[in-house]
Amino acid sequence: MTDPQGNETLGRPTLMIVGCVKAHARVFERLEKVNDRVLAGPSRLPGWTVGHVLTHLARNADSFVNMLEAAGVGHSVPQYPGGREQRAGDIEAGATRSAAACVNDVRRSAERLELVFAEATSTMWEGFGVGWDGQPTPCRKIPFRRWKEVEIHHVDLGLGYEAEDWPADFVSFALVDTLNDLPARVAEPRQRAALLAWLTGRRETPGSIDFTPF
Repeated sequence: MTDPQGNETLGRPTLMIVGCVKAHARVFERLEKVNDRVLAGPSRLPGWTVGHVLTHLARNADSFVNMLEAAGVGHSVPQYPGGREQRAGDIEAGATRSAAACVNDVRRSAERLELVFAEATSTMWEGFGVGWDGQPTPCRKIPFRRWKEVEIHHVDLGLGYEAEDWPADFVSFALVDTLNDLPARVAEPRQRAALLAWLTGRRETPGSIDFTPF
C-alpha cells in the first residue's frame, strides 16, 4: 500500500529506495566530468559552487544514515545536531576541497546510505528523526526525501542533467509532495489566493510569489 506521494505505508519503502539508488547512479556518471576547475565554478544555486552542492549531497546522506541508525536503537536524533549553523559550516568547509576528495565523499556517503537502506530493520523504518527544519521526520520517508534531494541538486550542478531528464515516476511523486508543501511556503495571503486562482485555471499567471526556500 502507498500514500499519495508513493511512500509505502507499511514496511520497507522499496519503491523509493530503488528510485534513490538509480538517482545515485546517474550522479556518479556525471561526476566523471568534475575536475578542480568545474568544482570551483558556479552551480545554479545562488552563492554556491559545484563543490558546495556536492558537499551538501554528501552531508545529507550522512545525516540520513545517522537518523536511521539512531532509530534502530530507539532514539530520535536531529538530522544535523548543530542545526542550520552546522549544516552551513560543514558545506562551506567541504566545498574548497580537491575534486577527487569531493567526488569520493559523494560516492562513499551515498554507498553507506544505500547499505543502511538494504540492511534496515522494521524498527528503523517505524522510527522518527528530527528534520533540519525542526519537524518530526518519519524514517520511512527518508528514501523519498533523499531521492528528491539527489534529483533536484543533480540539476543544480549545471553539468548537463536537466529537469526534463527526471524520471516520470519521480516527477509524479515529487509534484504531489511539492504541491502539498505550497501552503506552508507562501506566507502572504493575497499571494496564496493568486496561486490558488492560477492552479484552478482562474488566472493565466499567479504573478510574483515569494516562496520560503526548501
